[in-house]
Amino acid sequence: MALEITDATFEEQVLNSDKPVMVDFWAAWCGPCRMVGPIIDEISSEYDGKAVVGKVDVDANQEFAAKYGVRNIPTVLVFQNGEVVGRQVGVAPKNAYAEALDALL
Repeated sequence: MALEITDATFEEQVLNSDKPVMVDFWAAWCGPCRMVGPIIDEISSEYDGKAVVGKVDVDANQEFAAKYGVRNIPTVLVFQNGEVVGRQVGVAPKNAYAEALDALL
């Protein structure tokens, strides 16, 4: 399962991570988000120990969604060394997410 990231834990879990980080910004009411969710969970399992993969519920945690200009969900951001190095808006095939992390490993 992907890590649950909140505004309170974002800096520690994402920005200060020494590994690449993939963050899925989503909401429970969002249909396309429910399509991406299982893909993100699979990526989380497959990259365990190599990358951090988490989810931010934008209804409960709006600070970093606003900071990074997340206007449409699902939006998946990829971070390295605290900087955004990748962005996928909308639903994409699993390999698109995997390739974004593979490029950083």
